[in-house]
Amino acid sequence: MRIKLEVGEKIFTCDLYKGIDISIPFVNEGGVVAFGADNYKSTPFRAGDFIGNLESGSPVNFYNLFFNPHGNGTHTESVLHIDERGKTISETLTRSHFIAKLITVEPSELNNGDLIIDLNNCPIVKEELENIEALIIRTTPNTTKKLSKNYTNTNPCYFDKAVMETLNETSIKHLLIDLPSVDREEDGGMLLAHNSFWKTKTEIAIDKTITEMIYVDNAYEDGLYLLNIHTISVDIDASPSKPILFELKEI
Repeated sequence: MRIKLEVGEKIFTCDLYKGIDISIPFVNEGGVVAFGADNYKSTPFRAGDFIGNLESGSPVNFYNLFFNPHGNGTHTESVLHIDERGKTISETLTRSHFIAKLITVEPSELNNGDLIIDLNNCPIVKEELENIEALIIRTTPNTTKKLSKNYTNTNPCYFDKAVMETLNETSIKHLLIDLPSVDREEDGGMLLAHNSFWKTKTEIAIDKTITEMIYVDNAYEDGLYLLNIHTISVDIDASPSKPILFELKEI
């Protein structure tokens, strides 16, 4: 199924049957973990002699799920994650399709050994983000280890708040990253990048989201895409999510 769409003064086409899944699944064993969260678990519901599992003779699979959306896989969060003035992710993400730009960034190393994304290695050119609502940042090195890594106590790469402050001068509403957080794992609760992106100290940006722990294979080039973000309808700050990219071709 091919569609045409306008981005500013340009017209693109894309095939909706050829989506690129950039989510990391929630799996029982070997899944990605961050911030000391327990591993994702799915277990059959039990009541008396009933075990909700086909292998146990049940007519249906009937499972309980245990997960932490921030710590077990790809998730999308609203400002309610850090500020009580925010809305739930269901109330925040009222649209699901966006024009997105994918860029690849090589982090810099600070004197203390921290890896950081700043305006030197991730220059934000406002003119290149016109009419674009989502920015997808793929960091290097980019390997399949991101699909199963335990990030807990590893001090992963994070963002300098200046990147967020500059993004706030563009049309970007949705930021997607392949890291467990935009902020340092341990920062004393300052959450400088989160607070900067959502402008919590001034005019809080209720309609913006951050999606963390994605994985974009190296087979896909930097450039423009149509992005679809799937979430579940939950009344909390974050939801497991499934971002799908569709390659855009200018005509």
